[in-house]
Amino acid sequence: MGNIIRQKGELPDASRSDRIELDNRLLSRLFDECDGYVQRVHEKLMEEHGVKIGYSTLTGKLRELELGKPKNKRCARVPDEPGAEMQHDTTKYKIRLGQSSVNVIASLIYLRYSKMRYLKFYRSFNRFKMKCFLHEALNFWGYCAPVCIIDNTNLARLRGTGKNAVIVAEMEQFSRRYGFEFVCHAIGHANRKAGNERSFFTVETNFFPGRKFGDLEDLNRQAVDWATVRMANRPVSKTGLIPAGTFEYEQAFLAKIPPYVTPPYVTHERGTDQYGYISFDGNYYWIPGAKRLDAKVLEYADRIRIYHRRSMLTQYDLPPDNVKNKRFYPPGPRPEYRPAQRSKPTFEEEKKLRLVSETVDAWLNFSLKHRNGRRKHHFIRRLYGLYRKISPVLFDKTIRRAFAYRIDDVETVERIAALQIRESDYSLPQVDIDEGYKNRPSYIEGRFTDEADLSVYKNMEKERDDDG
Repeated sequence: MGNIIRQKGELPDASRSDRIELDNRLLSRLFDECDGYVQRVHEKLMEEHGVKIGYSTLTGKLRELELGKPKNKRCARVPDEPGAEMQHDTTKYKIRLGQSSVNVIASLIYLRYSKMRYLKFYRSFNRFKMKCFLHEALNFWGYCAPVCIIDNTNLARLRGTGKNAVIVAEMEQFSRRYGFEFVCHAIGHANRKAGNERSFFTVETNFFPGRKFGDLEDLNRQAVDWATVRMANRPVSKTGLIPAGTFEYEQAFLAKIPPYVTPPYVTHERGTDQYGYISFDGNYYWIPGAKRLDAKVLEYADRIRIYHRRSMLTQYDLPPDNVKNKRFYPPGPRPEYRPAQRSKPTFEEEKKLRLVSETVDAWLNFSLKHRNGRRKHHFIRRLYGLYRKISPVLFDKTIRRAFAYRIDDVETVERIAALQIRESDYSLPQVDIDEGYKNRPSYIEGRFTDEADLSVYKNMEKERDDDG
């Protein structure tokens, strides 16, 4: 107690007699020689330089010198100001649509102050789809912030990082129409768009669990409702604010979307076939008229417009995500002919084969795993031809044997079917013949026709023998 009074509550300057002083230049040189492996640096210090030092002490000293992993640095906190910024990001998910698991890309935009979100999923994501998504989201809100924070791998970035990033001219022009600009955050400062990261975490923990999605359209309907209705009217956990109510206040600080902004589109050149169709994205669209025109197709997010020499010929709504190889034409009489290049799918044949038995269905899943395109269609057609030649019981028995030996080629399956026929002493069923056919008028008339003159063939045989 007396020592504490004499020190007046202050700790004395204590110096350790066993403190090891390390040469910083020596540590740096050894770190480079050992390619950053700290354990080897520790061994060389003790064995070659006679420095006895604890491993944890060495790693602490290396951190102080910022060798290896740099020290965690403080980052500036950007306050939440109304109308200051919005954030955009994407991430990949593998989810179940209907009966199959598919890869999708989630695109999400987030208003930092009011916590409003807009979410949509895509099979693939490119610059055009990014523009379509932003147009849809900003027009849904009717407002936008002057800055959109993106990361350094975004489709809007051309080169550079952070404040030195150069935005693609196409995307810079696009954003200017709405009244905002893209800004990349600094490398290592992903927390600048922490609102997006938190939103994706909420998607994984609140949106996906307990929900089923029939197809991509159903997924997006539920996603938009979840983001703009359910989450917009749910109080934020820490502050208790309701995003929809805060957004009404924030609108006064945001830029209103101009009413004259047209939706983004991309142009495609197409030719008309002899039956009046153009092909686009795996489907066929009929052009009215009798001429074979070179058409210009303007693709929007949800429709296409077909032009010829600046005159719009017709427009079509785009079909759902999984619709391919279909014909589309305006209301009225159906065009008489089909497209010239329309492929012949095998959906019906595959469906009939899968209905034979569960074993056939499982074997098809196994056999088609590495087949697609023409190889898949050729495989199914040939297998369906075998199915029509033999009885369903024999076909099922053949596939069971093929599946047991993990056989996935039709040639071997056909040989198995032939072997099954021989082993089971299979014979064709007897056909009942109506003996009354001899009394039919057509048979009686045929009996009295002139016999065929085959003398010409006999003369040919005689000439052949003479030549020999």
